[in-house]
Amino acid sequence: MVFEYRSPDWDRYVMNYREPFKQIEPLEHEVRVVDEALAILKHAGILSHTDYDREKFLAHRREVAEKFEIPWTAITPRMHRLIYAINAILQPKVMVAAGIFCGFTFICNAGAAVGQGKCYEAKRLVGIEIKPEEAARAERNVRSLTDDPAVEVIAADAVEVLANFDDTIDLLYLDADGAGRGGKGVYLDILLAAWDKLRSGSVILAHNSVNLAHQLKRYLEFVRNPQNCRASVNVVIDGEGLEVSMK
Repeated sequence: MVFEYRSPDWDRYVMNYREPFKQIEPLEHEVRVVDEALAILKHAGILSHTDYDREKFLAHRREVAEKFEIPWTAITPRMHRLIYAINAILQPKVMVAAGIFCGFTFICNAGAAVGQGKCYEAKRLVGIEIKPEEAARAERNVRSLTDDPAVEVIAADAVEVLANFDDTIDLLYLDADGAGRGGKGVYLDILLAAWDKLRSGSVILAHNSVNLAHQLKRYLEFVRNPQNCRASVNVVIDGEGLEVSMK
C-alpha cells in the first residue's frame, strides 16, 4: 500500500538550517501535524498505535539543544518530533542510522532510547558517517548525553558496513549522500546492502523524499513496489519530507 500525508502548510513551513531549535510555530500546531502523520502511518499498518510521551520528547529536545554542536541541519522541529515519535512507538531493539553528519539525525532516532528522552531499552543503536571528522563530532555529541555501550558511531561507508552487519535491523534510517552514487541515490545501495538483515516488519525511514525526490527515483520505486515493501507512506510535513516504509 502506498499512502501520502501532506500537511496543508508544508511548503510554507520554513526553518533556518543554522537555528534548528528556534520555534517556528505554536507547539500545539507542531504536535497536531505530527499526530496527523502518525495516524496515517497507523492506518497504513506501519505503526500499531500513535502514543508517545510528549514530555519526554521535550526533555530530549532541550537536552540536545543544550549539549550538541550542530553547525547546520535540515531536520525541522516537526521532523525531529516525528522521527523521535516513530522510534518511541516502534521501540526498535536494533536501530541503524546511515549518514548522521554531526550526530543530530542519529539522536533524533536514538533519543527514544538514551538520555532524557529514554522510554525503552535498546540492544544496539548504530550511527554511520563516512566523513571521519563528522563521525568524531557525532561521537562527541552523542557521548555528551550517554555512555551507554549499546551506542556505536562508526566512521565508514554505510554500504560496506551494512553488507557485513551481523545483526537483525528493526529500524533503518537513511540520510547519506553518495557523491559518486548520484547523491541521495545511494539510499538504494544502502538499503540493498542491508536488505537481508531487515526482518519482515522492519521499518525504513528515508529523509528528503520531497526536495530530492528526483535523486531518490529508483529508491522510491523500490519501496513503493508491493513486492518489496508491504506499505510505504510519503510524509510531507515540511519541504524535505520523509518516506516511511515497512518491509
